[in-house]
Amino acid sequence: MAGIYIHIPFCKKACTYCDFHFTTSIKHLDEMVEAICTEIRMKKHRLNQQVGSIYFGGGTPSILQPAALQKIIGTIADTFSISATAEITLEANPDDLNAKKISELRQLPINRFSIGTQSFFNEDLLWMNRAHHAQEATDSIKRSQDAGFENLSIDLIYGYPLLTDEKWKSNIHTAVELQVPHLSAYSLTVEPRTALAHAIDKGKQKPVSDDQSAEQFLLLTETLQQKGFEHYEISNYSLPGRYAVHNTNYWKGIPYLGVGPSAHGFDGFNRYINMANNAKYLEHIDKQQLPETVEELGFHDQLNEYIMTSLRTMWGIDLQKITHDFGPKWAEHLKKEISPYIADQKVYLDDHKIYLTKTGKLFADGIAAALFTDETT
Repeated sequence: MAGIYIHIPFCKKACTYCDFHFTTSIKHLDEMVEAICTEIRMKKHRLNQQVGSIYFGGGTPSILQPAALQKIIGTIADTFSISATAEITLEANPDDLNAKKISELRQLPINRFSIGTQSFFNEDLLWMNRAHHAQEATDSIKRSQDAGFENLSIDLIYGYPLLTDEKWKSNIHTAVELQVPHLSAYSLTVEPRTALAHAIDKGKQKPVSDDQSAEQFLLLTETLQQKGFEHYEISNYSLPGRYAVHNTNYWKGIPYLGVGPSAHGFDGFNRYINMANNAKYLEHIDKQQLPETVEELGFHDQLNEYIMTSLRTMWGIDLQKITHDFGPKWAEHLKKEISPYIADQKVYLDDHKIYLTKTGKLFADGIAAALFTDETT
């Protein structure tokens, strides 16, 4: 089943490390909700299969009032067929999930929260310029569970200067103790044009350490696996069977719509990229013009896309699928290309599938790039 991603480009504050598309001004929030609904209707013929997942990302989707969220979900329901078992996820900041808001959200079809916890330490949250404090992080999770939202995911960040290994262990153990079934963890990366990048350039912040990130990644993986979590994608861990449906579909190449400024969509052959400019997005929608560019994926693009996404997962690169979809030549090519990585114990081949080893996961992007093909291959 297909997915729909809705990008809500509003935040209360700008986190120091974030380079996602957003604005801290909510002046045009209502207008944006209307435009998103219009875009959904304009893409009525883009999907020809039932919708199995809806994901509100951003930005901070929990900044929206429940009535606005219901309006968007209602528009989707009027435009497409939604599965009765569809996963409907709302990314939420802890400070938005007070008792009243959670109670109101409980009346909507939303059945999953992805909570932007990032850390359970106040000094770290202050350093990140997050809008919530540590107690709110814990309380929002407990309140959500008490209200019946058992399908929860939280985000954590590692690899930043303030995070000692002891603090990192504490964050991991807190997440486990809170009985959160899914956890996404990201190494802090210094993106250009962010406040963090500027501070590092000016010598006001310490540079990020790759060695620290690698050590804390391995610590995270080992600890969670001991607690029964599966490391099903480089940045994602869950209890068995509690994988994020929406994101798993991304990695498996299942089509999805992207709606809202900066959102991406994919139909299996083309990638649709919305402009990352709120004013221009609204202008295009007002003129009944889709605010997107289309990137047509050729043969090698599709093959490389599959290599990149599947290698990141616990399901690996399926050589039999490559033989079926792209031809036996490319399966043989990949078996040859992975030989040095097998020798270095970064990948292994088992039952016609290529998997990353624990160490290999530290080099996932580089290994995938080395396996990419083009017309000269």
